[in-house]
Amino acid sequence: MFRILVVEDDPSIRKLMCAVLQQNGFEPLQAEDGVAALEIMDGQHVDLVILDLIMPNMDGYELTKQLRLTWKYLPILMVTAKQEPKDKRKGFLVGTDDYMTKPVDEEEMILRIKALLRRSQIVNEHRLVIGDMILNYDSLTVSRGDEMITLPQKEFHLLFKLLAYPNTIYTRLQLMDELWGMDSETDDHTLNVHINRLRERFRDWPEFEIVTVRGLGYKAVKMV
Repeated sequence: MFRILVVEDDPSIRKLMCAVLQQNGFEPLQAEDGVAALEIMDGQHVDLVILDLIMPNMDGYELTKQLRLTWKYLPILMVTAKQEPKDKRKGFLVGTDDYMTKPVDEEEMILRIKALLRRSQIVNEHRLVIGDMILNYDSLTVSRGDEMITLPQKEFHLLFKLLAYPNTIYTRLQLMDELWGMDSETDDHTLNVHINRLRERFRDWPEFEIVTVRGLGYKAVKMV
């Protein structure tokens, strides 16, 4: 059973979140602020953290920074009433994996948690298996039987990202921010070049297809 830490200073919201988590098969833990959360993290294993942004003693930004110092791959879901793009941007810059605004849709929260846990498992194992195809994160290779292709780092990370969440549409901006950084001057052309190279390299591989979603971005479709 996955253990999820809910860090929220409002006791009613905290209690509700924990009840929803328990109903969906998770083991919830509670902390009223960032200081209490770090004490819990030091004493027991936690698979994912849901944290509020505005809290006494230590806010969500600082807690995320502290968590990333020790738990590099720990999934973090930031939940907050702040809806400004600058707040969301700052959340991702300090290290959160996902961001939801209050009031939270309970079903969407559970779906996001499951996606984050799946991604965490993939990252920790450093490999992704699709049919007979294996993507090895450490060696930047894609193999199938006796065939192996070593990819440039950006191409591999792009393919890994798309295949880790098949059928999920990623905008061009999302992919460029994640692969090249928010402050990069990378444009659409660079991303398109990488997509086209991947399509060319794997045009005879039946396991997947990279699909252009007109006006939005790209998604990977598993064919096996």
